[in-house]
Amino acid sequence: MTRLLELLVNGVSLGLLYALITLGFVIVFKATRTVNFAHASFLLLGVYVVASTQPRIGFAAAALLGLAVAGALGLATERLLTSRIEMHNHHAMAIATIGLNVVLTAELTRRLEERVLPLGAPWDGHVVDIGPLTLPLTVVITVVAVPLLIGGLTALLTLTGWGLAMRASIADAEGAALVGIRLRRVSATAWVMAGLLATTAGIGLASFPSPGVSVSLEAVAITAFPAAIIGGFDSLGGAIAGGLIVGVVQVMVSGHQDSLDFLGLGVGDVVAYLVMIIVLLWRPSGLFGSKEFSRV
Repeated sequence: MTRLLELLVNGVSLGLLYALITLGFVIVFKATRTVNFAHASFLLLGVYVVASTQPRIGFAAAALLGLAVAGALGLATERLLTSRIEMHNHHAMAIATIGLNVVLTAELTRRLEERVLPLGAPWDGHVVDIGPLTLPLTVVITVVAVPLLIGGLTALLTLTGWGLAMRASIADAEGAALVGIRLRRVSATAWVMAGLLATTAGIGLASFPSPGVSVSLEAVAITAFPAAIIGGFDSLGGAIAGGLIVGVVQVMVSGHQDSLDFLGLGVGDVVAYLVMIIVLLWRPSGLFGSKEFSRV
């Protein structure tokens, strides 16, 4: 029973990190109706900056620098890439992000090679005992901090002028522009937030379950994509639900790998996609997605 509870908490922790990544996908999509296929590269770049600079400037300053770089990358992507494409040509925007992802991944792969850079977070390597459970400290921090962060983000989207502007631009972009809402500003802010969310999640992922920052971290981040599909690509609540579903199922399946040998090795790595297929067969728009949503 203790082992099952530990797996459940670890799954919730991983799912919350997936939820942060998925929220970045969804926020950009809601603001621009574009799927950002470079999102995992945003994450990898942010945590690479953290890991490569923390030996010189300390973890806290490196984390702020990584967040700033990822946010700047999001802004540059909107200003220099997607804004150059006709606003209603969402397919071209998505293809442009695929190209960006290829370029960023190639450069980061060249820099990292086969290395695993330690993140240098002060909680790395520490465990805590909570009753009968023994958990990595990063898991406990994630379970406590990420819901607070998501709550703050929700308040930002529902109670601020930017959130109102984003909702108005989604409902009627032309009408929003006529009443003075700057659609490009809404779009740019969404891209910046996506970079910040990706790097925040990457810091958690590079602490646990990954041993540090390596090229393989991007593959871990890509698992958030089926989470976005499962929840519904245009639903913030669905992003959180999809992330939790994928995280818990993935950890549970990996933790019981010995009992699932008949499914083959590495089933935990593909179970997110199996769940995605099952959900799509039942609800093509995802669990919480709107029916009019069309995929790229």
